[in-house]
Amino acid sequence: MRLKNAAEIGIFGGSGFYSLLDGKREVKVETPFGAPSDVIALGEIAGRNVAFLPRHGKSHSLPPHMINYRANAWAMKELGVSRIIGPCAAGSLQAGVKPGHFVVCDQLIDRTNARKDTFYDGPITTHISFAYPYCPQLRGLAAEVIKARDITCHDKGTVVTIQGPRFSTLAESRWFSSLGWEVINMTQYPEAYLARELEMCYATIALITDYDAGLEGVAGVTPVTHEGVLEVFNANNERLKGVLFGMIERMPDERTCSCGSALTGARLG
Repeated sequence: MRLKNAAEIGIFGGSGFYSLLDGKREVKVETPFGAPSDVIALGEIAGRNVAFLPRHGKSHSLPPHMINYRANAWAMKELGVSRIIGPCAAGSLQAGVKPGHFVVCDQLIDRTNARKDTFYDGPITTHISFAYPYCPQLRGLAAEVIKARDITCHDKGTVVTIQGPRFSTLAESRWFSSLGWEVINMTQYPEAYLARELEMCYATIALITDYDAGLEGVAGVTPVTHEGVLEVFNANNERLKGVLFGMIERMPDERTCSCGSALTGARLG
């Protein structure tokens, strides 16, 4: 099956987003780094060819530290994708960032360990700029669409990515909050960086499902429960799907960012 140029826009997310795609068909993509998380669904949204991959697998069988991030990113590139939207469920580290809010993150902190996080192990040394981890064009579009739908939106914020599958200790969570970071998640790194290495645009929309452990005891903050997380996620899943549809519908053909030239000047030798 010819896969090149099968899609121009990619989505990493949960299985609930499959219903976004009209005329869906599923394809297996082989990569030099092993199998992606699952088969990839191809279809159309607003006349644009879109590829969807559930990062945890259809049955959510892959915990964050076991996801083959390199295979996932490579598969999208192989399909012809130039832009990726990677929505994620996340916790809040600040009392003002409440469950049900959306955060269009602009910065990222990596607190993971031992994840395969580069395509460039040599022999050519490659240093990719990652000062600004998320595509500014996609971020601006995301914030615009979210606000137009009357959803509470934080148009910037720092997400700290922890290793998982365990949650943070109370001390860790309080430390992250004291540094002013807003969001905590387990999958943003190396997903965002690998997209940059392949010169694809990448942006995330963090759907806040709960307050992290360090905020317990803060006025107005209710301790997290599993049932509470599911309730917030389910209540906002349709809103998030609407935002993704709106972004794709409004997405300009031309990329005005520098993501597509990330390798320029990055190689030594």
